[in-house]
Amino acid sequence: MLIDYQKANIYQADGTVLNDVDFQVDADQFVYVIGKVGSGKSSLLKTIYCEVDFDKDDAEKAEVLGRDLLSIKRRDIPALRREMGIIFQDFQLLHDRNVYRNLEFVLHSTGWKSSKEIAARIEQVLEAVGMQDKKLRLPHELSGGEQQRIAIARALLNSPKIIIADEPTGNLDPETAEKIVGLLYEISHTGTAVVFSTHNHGLIEKFPGRVFKCEDGKLCNVTDKYNK
Repeated sequence: MLIDYQKANIYQADGTVLNDVDFQVDADQFVYVIGKVGSGKSSLLKTIYCEVDFDKDDAEKAEVLGRDLLSIKRRDIPALRREMGIIFQDFQLLHDRNVYRNLEFVLHSTGWKSSKEIAARIEQVLEAVGMQDKKLRLPHELSGGEQQRIAIARALLNSPKIIIADEPTGNLDPETAEKIVGLLYEISHTGTAVVFSTHNHGLIEKFPGRVFKCEDGKLCNVTDKYNK
């Protein structure tokens, strides 16, 4: 089990946003998290990579990749995040360097030393997202869909066990959004679990997966409603 939450309460700055959360994710799974703005989707995803903390006295269990999030030390969080890929709606690319240097920066930051191995890994992830011919481009020279593909490539660099994607298609046109979700869907079938928050319910029909809905302070498994 890659993620195992049992009876966990999740907080935002102004109080509890989700109560008694039961949420499990395993390898190969493509998991949607849906719900209105402010319903707790982003807060749920942020707990997975420890951007939002749990109250250790307010959950029965909260484990991610074998780590107990109720007792994890701050110094151990970077190691946990290195086993994940995180994709944001606004891409968060470094605009002062080209695609290759963006990816190289991540690898250097996560302990890679060999220039030859770094170059080979960058080629691999760019090929996986169909962007190997864009490695010398600056982010502003790419379309929104191309920037998001680079963000996915960045998330793949360290062969993550989980990809967390928080509204990654929110700023994209429908056709591009569908291609991006299709790419993530393919990745989920290679052994990497994908947890994907979205407002676009039409994607669920095209790319079936498990579906959880944040509503009225609860996280409910509504997979049967969408996968008929």
